[in-house]
Amino acid sequence: MTSDVVLTSALRSNLLSLQNTQSAIDKTQFHLSSGRKINSALDGPQAFFASKTLNNRAGDLTRLLDGIGQSIQTIKAADNGVTALTSLVEQADSIATSAKDALAAGQVEAKLTGDVDLSGIDDLASVNGIANTDTFILTVTKEDGTAINIGAYGGAAAATATITINTNDSIDELLAEINNIALQVNGAGNAIGDQAFEASLDAGGNLSIKTLNGGNFNINFVSAAATDVGNLALAQALGFGDIARTLVDAGAGTNNVEATAIADVALRSFALYDSAPTPDTLATRGDIISALADEDGNALFANINSANDEYIIGINGGTAQDIALFQNGGAVTIQEFIDQINNNASLNTKIQADFDDATGQVIIRAISSDVQSIEIGLQDNNEIGTANFGFGVNADITATATDGERESIHLASAAGDLAQLEGDYNRVLAQITELVTNGDTAYRGTNLLNGDNLIINFNEGRTSSLTSFGSTFTSDGLGLSAANFARSSSVDDIIDQARTALESIRTFGSTLANDLAVIQTRETFTKSTINTLTEGADKLTIADQNEEGAKLLSLQTRQQLGVTALSLASQSQQSILRLF
Repeated sequence: MTSDVVLTSALRSNLLSLQNTQSAIDKTQFHLSSGRKINSALDGPQAFFASKTLNNRAGDLTRLLDGIGQSIQTIKAADNGVTALTSLVEQADSIATSAKDALAAGQVEAKLTGDVDLSGIDDLASVNGIANTDTFILTVTKEDGTAINIGAYGGAAAATATITINTNDSIDELLAEINNIALQVNGAGNAIGDQAFEASLDAGGNLSIKTLNGGNFNINFVSAAATDVGNLALAQALGFGDIARTLVDAGAGTNNVEATAIADVALRSFALYDSAPTPDTLATRGDIISALADEDGNALFANINSANDEYIIGINGGTAQDIALFQNGGAVTIQEFIDQINNNASLNTKIQADFDDATGQVIIRAISSDVQSIEIGLQDNNEIGTANFGFGVNADITATATDGERESIHLASAAGDLAQLEGDYNRVLAQITELVTNGDTAYRGTNLLNGDNLIINFNEGRTSSLTSFGSTFTSDGLGLSAANFARSSSVDDIIDQARTALESIRTFGSTLANDLAVIQTRETFTKSTINTLTEGADKLTIADQNEEGAKLLSLQTRQQLGVTALSLASQSQQSILRLF
C-alpha cells in the first residue's frame, strides 16, 4: 500500500534480530519466574510426559502415605487398648488369686463367734438369760456327713456332747470344758482322739467356737426351762442370738434353738448316684430326686409323692421359700430342683445352685457378701418323708404329716468375702467387654480388639500390602467365665483362664508391635520413594537458575547491541534530512 512504511533491508534485518532476542528474553524470564525449563508439552514432550508420570506416581504414593499414617494411628489405638486390657486381666487374676487364698483359709474350720462380751465373768448363771443347769449340745460330722462320736477326754464317746452351765461356773471353766471334748472316730468307746473344738474369747470378749478337725458342728441351746423363749434367751446371753434360729425338729410341733457351722463356703451334697439300692453311676442332671442314692446304695429321699412335698430354703433367717420336690405328676429332676432355686426372685440375688457333673454334687453357694446362713428343711409331707442331700449336720431332714424339720447352716467365714470377690471379678469382666465393644479401642471405625482387620497398602497398584489381623478381646472372646469361687477346682480354672487370656493379649500385643515396625519402615521407604520420584521429575523440568540468569544477561546485552545496530542502520536515511 502507498501508506506503508518502507523499511530498508538493513533495518528489517536488525528489527527481526531484536524481535528474536526479545522472544528469547521473554522465554528465559518465564523459566526464571516458573523455575522450570519445561512447562508444557510444547517445551519438550518427552521430558514433560516423563516428568508427569513420575509426579503422578509420587502423588499416588503421597495419598497412600496418608493412609499409612492413619493405619499407624489405628494400631497405636489398639496398642493402648492392649495395655488397658493387660491391666484389667492382671486385676482379674489378682482377684481370683485372692479368692483362692480366702477359699483355702475358709475351708480349714467351721466357726461360730458371738457378739456379747463375756470376759471376766466368774458366775455365768448370774448373767441375764442364763440359769443353773442350762446346757448346749454339740454335734460334729465330717465334711462328707459322716458322724463323729465325741465326749469329754477319756470319757464315753457318743453322737453328741453336752456342756452344762452350773452356778458359779466362770467363763474360763466353760472354755476349758469345751476344749476338753475329744474325738472318737471309731464309734463306741472312750473319747481319746484329737481335741474336737477350740473355744476362746476374742479381743472383744466374744465367745468363739471352732472345730480343729475340719468338720462341721452344731450347737443346740437347751435351757433349764426347756421352752423356745428360754432356749433363745440362753443363746442370746452367750452371744449367739443373731446366729441361732428357732427351728422345727419334726417332733410334733416342738422346736430347737440351734445353729450349724460348716467348714466350707458352700453347701455341698453327697455324691449322688442314679439309683438305689445298687448305685452304679453318678447321677446326672436329668435324674429324678426320689431315685437318688448315696455311694453305699442308701436311698436319700423317701415318700416324695405329693405336691405338698417341699424343700425349704431361707437366707439369714428370712422368709423361707418353698422348692417343690414333686410337680406335674412326678418327682422333680435335679436340674428342675436347681432351676427353681435359681429362678426364685427371693433367692437368686443371694445364692446360686448348681450341679457338678464331675462329682455328682448339688452345690448351693452365696453370691452376695451379706449371706451368713442358709436355712434348709422339709415340710408339708402327707406321711413320713425324708430329704437327705447331705447338707449340714442333720443331713437327714425328716417331715411328718403334721411337722417338718429345719436346720440353720452358717457358711465358713470366707463365704461373704468370696461372694464379694466374685462380684469384683465379674465387674472387671464387664469392664473388659465394655472397653472393647463400646468403641474406646477403635480408630476411625476400625477396632482391632473387636475382630476387625486392617489392610495397609504400600504401593499405588495395591500389589504390596500388609494385613494386621484383629482379635475379639471381649471377656467371652478371651475365654473368661463368670466367677464361681465355690470350690478350689473352679477357682483354679478361673486363674488358668485369666493367665491364658493374659498370654493371648501379650502375644497379640507383640504381633501389633511387629506390624507397627513393618508399617513404619514402609512409611519411611515410601517417603524416600516420593522424594526420589519428585527429584527425578524435577531434573527433567526444573530450570537451572544460574544458567537462565546468564542467558538473560546475555540476551539483554544482545538486545542492547541490536538497538545500537538498528540505530546505525537508520543513520543513512537521516542523512537525507540534511538536503533540506
